[in-house]
Amino acid sequence: MKRSFITATLLSVLFCTGFAKTTGTVKGEILDENNQPVAYVNVALRLAADSSIAKVELTLEDGTYRFVNVSSNDYFVEASFVGLATYSTEIFSVSDGGVYEVPQIQMTAQENQLEEVTVTAQKPLLELKPGKMVLNVQNSVTGAGDNALDLLRKSPGVVIDNNENISLLGKAGVQVYIDDKISPLSGTDLAAFLKTVQASEIEAIEIITNPSAKYDAQGNAGIINIKMKRDERLGANANLNLGYSQGEVARYNGGISGNYKNKAFNTFGSYSYNNGNNVNFNEFSREQFGFTFEQVADQANSWESNNYRLGTDFFVGEKHTIGFLVNGFISNSLNDSDSRAVIGTLGENSIDSVLIAGSNTEFDRRNNNFNINYKFDSKDGKTLNIDADYGLFRIDGEDFQPNAYYDPTESVILSENNVFMNMPTDIDIATFKVDYEQPLWKGQLGAGIKTSYVTTDNTFNFFNVVNGENILNRDVTNQFEYTENVNAAYANYSQKIDKFSINAGLRLEQTNSEGDLTSFVQTDDENVKRNYLDLFPSAGISYTMNEKHSFQLNYSRRINRPNYQDLNPFRMRLDELTFEKGNPFLQPEYTNRVSFTHSFMYALNTTFSFDYTSNLIARLTDAETEKSAFITYRNVADQFNYSLNVSGALPITEWWSTYTSLTGFYQENRADFGDGKTLDLNVTSFNVYSQQTLRLPKDFAVEISGWYSSPQLWEGSFEMDAMWQLNAGISKKVLDGRGNLKLAINDIFKTQVWSGVSEFGDLIIDVRGGWDSRRVNLNFSYMLGNTNVKSRRRKTGLEDESGRVKSGS
Repeated sequence: MKRSFITATLLSVLFCTGFAKTTGTVKGEILDENNQPVAYVNVALRLAADSSIAKVELTLEDGTYRFVNVSSNDYFVEASFVGLATYSTEIFSVSDGGVYEVPQIQMTAQENQLEEVTVTAQKPLLELKPGKMVLNVQNSVTGAGDNALDLLRKSPGVVIDNNENISLLGKAGVQVYIDDKISPLSGTDLAAFLKTVQASEIEAIEIITNPSAKYDAQGNAGIINIKMKRDERLGANANLNLGYSQGEVARYNGGISGNYKNKAFNTFGSYSYNNGNNVNFNEFSREQFGFTFEQVADQANSWESNNYRLGTDFFVGEKHTIGFLVNGFISNSLNDSDSRAVIGTLGENSIDSVLIAGSNTEFDRRNNNFNINYKFDSKDGKTLNIDADYGLFRIDGEDFQPNAYYDPTESVILSENNVFMNMPTDIDIATFKVDYEQPLWKGQLGAGIKTSYVTTDNTFNFFNVVNGENILNRDVTNQFEYTENVNAAYANYSQKIDKFSINAGLRLEQTNSEGDLTSFVQTDDENVKRNYLDLFPSAGISYTMNEKHSFQLNYSRRINRPNYQDLNPFRMRLDELTFEKGNPFLQPEYTNRVSFTHSFMYALNTTFSFDYTSNLIARLTDAETEKSAFITYRNVADQFNYSLNVSGALPITEWWSTYTSLTGFYQENRADFGDGKTLDLNVTSFNVYSQQTLRLPKDFAVEISGWYSSPQLWEGSFEMDAMWQLNAGISKKVLDGRGNLKLAINDIFKTQVWSGVSEFGDLIIDVRGGWDSRRVNLNFSYMLGNTNVKSRRRKTGLEDESGRVKSGS
């Protein structure tokens, strides 16, 4: 009944507002001297009578702009951009209900420059747009040979921890999107996928800390949207990328993308192959129940992946587009680990026993996504998007763990315990969504509905290996099935009033979920059902004081639902001494965020944010028995988070530019679980990233970059030490500018070593580790074909719910 009421109400809004009276529309396109689109140009619609500003817009990435709800009058358009001469059009008239197309504007380099202004044909490294910050990484030299996960380390306020989890402004719960579509993975699977995406394929990284009501409410830390490179060329074309990386072990990748467009359709596709290796070490010192454990583990892992994307858009007249898209990847990874753990008695300088253990893990991951899309654009501000998506995720994992306990001399085997685990996971996600926009009351109204249905089937088969035979252990084997249905509706409104811009929205989400555990052992939490309804408001206001100063104030409320695997109550063995078990009674966490941003000259941006999170989900490590520990997930009361980010991209000379991002934040984690298990931690931390780019003669460029992360909290109870890294690279345009050759070295001083300590209940853990982070990367890219294709970047409906896919590894 609730669902029907929501749908009926929303459709009433859509159809009723569809008959609202509209005024005129003004649209146009801006190119540079080379007839290439110029994005982010300030375009002002001025009254002819007194030159006062009626409306202001920014051009899109294809150089187009549009003013809607323009009153009948005489106007002219003025376009301005740093480094280009200001352009003013002839006076024209706008009639009620009419559409006026401004003759194409071609902007040229400004002749008379102030000394401190640099003319550049490239996008600035950092841009501040309404509601988001954009890091344009496509020209980064030190990014050569990197993957998407490496590039995220260089983004303002983004931190990648030692387990490759992603946090933003000191908070976990980040949702990662690829081209406006949420990544279908999380945790270790998300990291594995991001490693398969080449840096050469990425155009920009968008950081959205206060998403509007249009976005799914999932993800309490905001959204990181990775924009893939898009062809801007007409006719047939192709791009070729090749990369090689060498550290202690080697990696290589290659990819090709193609596009063909005419007046009737646009077909596009891409394929990439990645083959990589890594080595790392981990050291754990643990005290619990009077015992000490000194464990050292060396790991070697390798991966291979094939990524593909194929789609076609059919243009039915000027207003209708029907599109089909299929994409996915096939990957496999191998991990071999050897560890030695010395077990002793606390306070005594003696060894009780030595555990020699291994782990041979293999994961095969397969993903296929299918999308059908319809788009209507009336060309006067009304748009309708309909998406239907279906995604399949198949993860097959196997892990063999041989364990042998030796006497202190390591010459006599005291006991052996060899186990084998089989961990298949099947996930199916179906979504359907409708988004509608139209002018209303001199502003823009947006509304939409969405429904999603997710089913997951996680099987955990545990075998004791005796004399080479696998014997099923019924006490540990289980199957966990989880279904979730989320129905959503939203409305969002925005309007510009003189120097002010306002937006407000409200999103409603109804969640129905059920987790069902099947095992040979009776438990009290075999079936857990939940039904809840939430409202998620968002609002923002921006004020442009003058050409130098602008301000933004934003608010949003968001939810972070647990990852599917984190709800599985049965334990999974990570190694002989460590287990992991989910919590079926985990509640979603809710975050209210307020942020205030000041931009100076659109180059120096300062953002202060305050977050309050209730029912915070934390990953805790606790003692289970005298010699084993377990990892689980708990709601740990509330968290307060204050953050300050200062980012600037400034030209120093015509050939030297710099970008620096500094983020500071204060966190409090407090909770009391009883039995002496408490959290009472607070820390003031900061992260800084800086990049220097030198443009040299003969199309050479040099880049030096680095970052530093101060001590901070991690996973609820760990206090981590500082880390830092320094990178350098050089690039050269070749083959008449169509080719680009880049050479870079990352982590020059090999300082990517993490360490920290946790004290929780009867367990004290001191950890340290590192990986093959010092690497030399060589990358070559080449562009073939015409130079003006404009292909449609499409957002699909397979969104937030798929971002919580997580393997059991």
